[in-house]
Amino acid sequence: MKPFLLQIAGWLALVGLLAYLPNLISAYQLLLYIEILIMALLATSFNLLFGYTGLLSFGQAAYFGIGAYACGLILMKVSPSLWLGILGGVIFATLSAATIGFFCVRLTGIYFSMLTLAFGEMVYAIAFKWYDVTGGDNGLVGVPKPAVSFFGLAAFDLAPPVHYYYFVLAFFIISIFFLRRVVNSPLGYVLRGIRENIERVGFSGLEVKKFQLIAFSIAGLFAGLAGALYAPFASTVSPQVVGWTKSAEPVLMTLLGGTEVFLGPILGSWLFLLLKDYIISHTEFWEIYFGVVLVFLVIFLPGGVLGFLGNLMAYLLRSGRTGE
Repeated sequence: MKPFLLQIAGWLALVGLLAYLPNLISAYQLLLYIEILIMALLATSFNLLFGYTGLLSFGQAAYFGIGAYACGLILMKVSPSLWLGILGGVIFATLSAATIGFFCVRLTGIYFSMLTLAFGEMVYAIAFKWYDVTGGDNGLVGVPKPAVSFFGLAAFDLAPPVHYYYFVLAFFIISIFFLRRVVNSPLGYVLRGIRENIERVGFSGLEVKKFQLIAFSIAGLFAGLAGALYAPFASTVSPQVVGWTKSAEPVLMTLLGGTEVFLGPILGSWLFLLLKDYIISHTEFWEIYFGVVLVFLVIFLPGGVLGFLGNLMAYLLRSGRTGE
């Protein structure tokens, strides 16, 4: 089978498995997998910056939180339309990312990372202190999950978790398809060039800062979409969703799965949340055990799980060809 057809078959199998998944798991696990899809979208948006552009952002949760707050505020105070809430969350997050990115891409290396962290903490402070709008440390409580209609047809009730799972899954598939096209487009190859050798890309006549800002804005867009989907799911939005600890999660998820493999952040999100849920169910000191596991994986699998499997497969193929 040709590699292209093999990839298509693999993607169709993955989509089919995700579509059938609610029939295989419990009600509690279904809620967990909704969160996994949302966080996988956040991690994949982060990896567009880190894995493909070489920009380590410590403030990706800011756009996740902005999307969540914007969607929640629209649903609670403007309109009960979930479409409008999601659109508003995406727009506010994208505009915020473009504005913050305008300043951040002027720095490189650790200075870029520290500036993204500083802006993230500014967003956290606004969410924590602006009681009249964000609810302060109480956050937004009681974010509704209204029914949606498609092209004026009968409304689709999202209250049952399985319905919201398929709603999130649809956004997830479309977003992953778009991000996949981005990384395999001429833009994606420019971003990889910036990651590998930023000076050479600049010498070729391309405006490096412009392409970095485009990547920053696209990453903010999909982080905002993930946040907008999260608000109705959790029915509450607190300042913790924009804090630096939340920004660390997509970093760890991406490192677990693999930074240079497109599916790496998705697998990493699955591993991260399932492992976290398993440890929490057995001990109240889950951070200690969870940290030990993460340290082990990062040290012994520096390329992530998928990176390790890819290297292992390549080694086995070379061994088979050479007869070793």
